Amino acid sequence: MLSGRYRIDELIGRGGMASVYRGQDLTLDRSVAVKILKRELASDSGFRTRFRLEAQAASRMSHPTIVRVYDAGEDAETDTDGTIHPVPYIVMELVAGVLLKSVISDGPVPLADAIRYTDGILEALEYSHRAGVVHRDIKPGNVMVTERGQIKVMDFGIARAVSDSSSTVAETTAIIGTASYFSPEQAKGEPVDARADVYSTGVVLYELLTGRPPFRGDTPVAVAYQHVSETPLPPSEIVESVPRALDAVALRALAKDPFQRYQDAASFRAALNAATDGRSLSKRQVGMLTSELYGANPRQAAETARSLRQLSTDTTMRRTQSGPPAAWIWMGVAVVAAILISVLIWVITTRPSPTLPPSTRVVPNVIDMSWDRANEALLLDDLQGERIDESSDTIAEGNVIRTDPPAGTTVAPGQQIEVYVSTGAQLATVPPLISLSADEASAALTAVGLTMGAVRSSNDPNLAAGTVISADQPEGAQVPLGTAVSLVVASGKVTLVDVVGYTVTAAQRDLTAETLGLTVGVIEDPACPASTGEPVVASQSLAPGDVPIHSQVDLTVCTG
Repeated sequence: MLSGRYRIDELIGRGGMASVYRGQDLTLDRSVAVKILKRELASDSGFRTRFRLEAQAASRMSHPTIVRVYDAGEDAETDTDGTIHPVPYIVMELVAGVLLKSVISDGPVPLADAIRYTDGILEALEYSHRAGVVHRDIKPGNVMVTERGQIKVMDFGIARAVSDSSSTVAETTAIIGTASYFSPEQAKGEPVDARADVYSTGVVLYELLTGRPPFRGDTPVAVAYQHVSETPLPPSEIVESVPRALDAVALRALAKDPFQRYQDAASFRAALNAATDGRSLSKRQVGMLTSELYGANPRQAAETARSLRQLSTDTTMRRTQSGPPAAWIWMGVAVVAAILISVLIWVITTRPSPTLPPSTRVVPNVIDMSWDRANEALLLDDLQGERIDESSDTIAEGNVIRTDPPAGTTVAPGQQIEVYVSTGAQLATVPPLISLSADEASAALTAVGLTMGAVRSSNDPNLAAGTVISADQPEGAQVPLGTAVSLVVASGKVTLVDVVGYTVTAAQRDLTAETLGLTVGVIEDPACPASTGEPVVASQSLAPGDVPIHSQVDLTVCTG
């Protein structure tokens, strides 16, 4: 049990940073997925703080293509020796489906499915980038395909939490473990933005189209190096059935220079959709695009790299010249090993170069956080928060509406940031509405800042048509400004029943009762034979059904 609320059930997944369990939210009585971080990550207090803030940022996103983050917290466990260890966790939407990684591993993906899956990923990124959240770790292992074939992207913000505070070998290994989907700027340790997600999605598209990633190697370092320096083959050269129009889309997304890529997920989606409209490119056009994005004569560079890899791994080649080459071979092996070790050290030790002078700070995005958490985030960035209360119809009471200066603004350390905190919606008092006409009720609601909601008719024997019978908000209630108040108004009619065959006494009793309030007249008809005993109604002047209130119903009785 975590935090006395989340029951942990069976293990459903395990990754480099965390394990995921099926769980039950006992407070809301719903099934959830609970991701519990590994102990070596949880031991870093700086990471735990960054992780919680990133999870909170992800929890503000609600979109059909994104796995919802419901909660993030921290519990503790005690070892047998009495040592207490923190247990950070996040609670997410439980999604029924399979990882896109599993779909790809089952074999080639149909072209239509490849485009649909990529479009779903881009739709999620388009939403998250507008919310100011860059994923940083788009890969098939972070994308789910539901039972209905819908895409769900997960783990928003976790990669940033690791990269911003990684201080252990395990954390660095977790990042390098996804090198197949790294953008060149991530591989070089440079600052990243939304265009890094565009690159990673391009890698996923390439793998969906061809069944393999654009770059492969024996080690993550080797793959990262290829992302920085090598040219991918157009997908149609690997799978002939891939349209060349999709070559152009994939190669553009995989441009080394972020400024040559699609600048946002929306542009990528538009190009992907345009490529499926049947417009084809020539092989020469694809070659020209490759040259533009990756430099002149990229094929020669790719062939050279491929030849070097083959020579270094092919054990079947025999020498045709005499003489013992062992010394030269071992010298070559030593040189290659030294280069690989140097590249490994460079990738592991390189950290993003600061984009801002040490004397500046960037205002973090704290919108919709609670005041306490927002203030903590500001303090973490060496800024001072000043609380200003303000009403809001859209932000819950106690959460941040906005900041001044706004998020993303460059400021000096220690600067005071005005944080506008919601006091909840402005309230209005529901006016007296009963017995007013619908028009009068609408005017009364408008006068106090409320609106007319749904209007439903109901029969009432005593009220004229359009008179208010009841409202879904009681008179004098305090409700948020702009609330729609639904009304029940009189229809001006009552429902007349069929009384033919009733005795006159019974018919008069039913029709004049309070529920109907009709006037009854009796007409004698000597043309038809009278019944024995008490007179019986032979016909009625109004047909059964809705009739105006206070109507007169004449009952005909046979007296012949």
